[in-house]
Amino acid sequence: MTSATDWAARLARTSFIELDARARAAALLDAGAAHELCGPFDRIESPWLEPQGVVPQSDDGVVVVRGRLGGRPAVVIAIEQAFQGGGIGEVSGAKIATALSLAARDSRGGATTAAVLLLETGGVRLQEANLGLATVAEVCSALLELRPLAPVVGVIAGALGCFGGMSIAAGLCSKLIMTEEGRLGLDGPAVIESEAGVAELDASDHPLIWSITGGEQRTRTGFADELVLDDVAALRSAVIGAVAQGVPAEHRSQRIGELRAGIEAARPPGPHDVVAVGAPPMSRGRAWTQALADGGVSGGVPSLITADLTLGDDIARILAVVPDPHSPYHRARRGEVGLREGLALASEVTRTVAEDAHLPDERHRPIIALVDLPSQAYGRVEETLGIHQTLAAAVDAYATARTAGHPVIALIVGTALSGGLLAHGFQANQILALDDPGVLIHAMHKQAAARVTLRTVAELEELAGRIVPLSYEVTDWAGLGLCDELLTVENAGAPADGDVRKAKDALTAAVARARRGPRDLSNRLDSPGARRTRAASRRVREALTSQWD
Repeated sequence: MTSATDWAARLARTSFIELDARARAAALLDAGAAHELCGPFDRIESPWLEPQGVVPQSDDGVVVVRGRLGGRPAVVIAIEQAFQGGGIGEVSGAKIATALSLAARDSRGGATTAAVLLLETGGVRLQEANLGLATVAEVCSALLELRPLAPVVGVIAGALGCFGGMSIAAGLCSKLIMTEEGRLGLDGPAVIESEAGVAELDASDHPLIWSITGGEQRTRTGFADELVLDDVAALRSAVIGAVAQGVPAEHRSQRIGELRAGIEAARPPGPHDVVAVGAPPMSRGRAWTQALADGGVSGGVPSLITADLTLGDDIARILAVVPDPHSPYHRARRGEVGLREGLALASEVTRTVAEDAHLPDERHRPIIALVDLPSQAYGRVEETLGIHQTLAAAVDAYATARTAGHPVIALIVGTALSGGLLAHGFQANQILALDDPGVLIHAMHKQAAARVTLRTVAELEELAGRIVPLSYEVTDWAGLGLCDELLTVENAGAPADGDVRKAKDALTAAVARARRGPRDLSNRLDSPGARRTRAASRRVREALTSQWD
């Protein structure tokens, strides 16, 4: 890094973070070789904003520019922080995912094309909630498609930072470059305060926030690779250097042992964290795992249970995150996906892939992500220790299993919210869900979403009745084209024999579809529901593909 105390350099610099997204992309690429794709004059806007009284933007806040970096082919994808806080919606997410997939296509064909992500984002755009969450999952999948073929470099420069599901994408990058001003974390301070209270994190305490999520701290603790002065020339040099290094032998999201060592070194629980010992609560996730399993249920950590399940000729592996009231992490005791849970998921999936690596593809075991989780764990300790990175490890493992030929099937039996669903379920080839009032799928709890969007809960509920991506109803979510089958059962909380048979039949059929279908997530844009509700995403895919060459 250019010395942070070199005031002459600071005064002489050209600030990168004062530029808008389009100017940032142009500043990084070689002069004279850049051209924008699917730009504002293509006029592909979000169809969900205007009905809510929000003025859309013709590029939906994402700029895609092809060109060269130090003479090498590259695509720069820049998020405009001034539009909706850099939030990712249907169109903007589709632009990012499609550009990454096209770079992967070229790289497979011999024209290695690096990608640079300029990450200034609060995560999912809550005005498009469920579609934003889905597109973030697709961005992660496309990033992992490109990453073995060409460098994917993330840059977090401005004070807005990179939060939400896009912090998981940052954790998947080949290299991550930050400035002192940049921030990186799964949950923003206001969200943590809303979910957990001011005692957990005071969103107004800026020095504390930067000491946890700021660029200097993230680089010091290994969650970013390089700290660079806010200067166009310095950032361009750092990005060119990162691209020139090529594809690393191992990525941060694959270093499960190192990540586990980091969280095990955390402070022990205090007296207020200790609870009385008792039997684990019978959550829906535990009930369905026990009902479906061929035999006993086990687990490496108390909050992740695993079991085997016979589906036709296959022996599938079930994984479910369940409550652990004795967890040393007090924000992850009700079934949330926290630090330990993310790494336990990554370890179990990675182990399954390794054990089956010598087998032909048709004998790779199906992996069933049984989903019943209130969300990710919202907490100060979680952010300090890099929960975004542990969830990135889980996403990496699931996507690796899928692309290796393991049918990955998600069965949602209860609550499935936000980053928890991104880590455990949304990388599946096929997604099944119970058609039951207790099944809740969304980007954020209502109260927190109301605070972030400056609305009341009543206003959110009124909008959800007419804006499908905002709905908390599972039938509306399924209508977005994200669900491959809705299952009606007699007792979702305590499955009867008939419910278990129905679920096994549906899982068997889903495994067969997964084996026949693509190993990426492209089928989600081609489903009948997506053809009706995700027309804008499909237009983005067509426009970017036609303009790419």
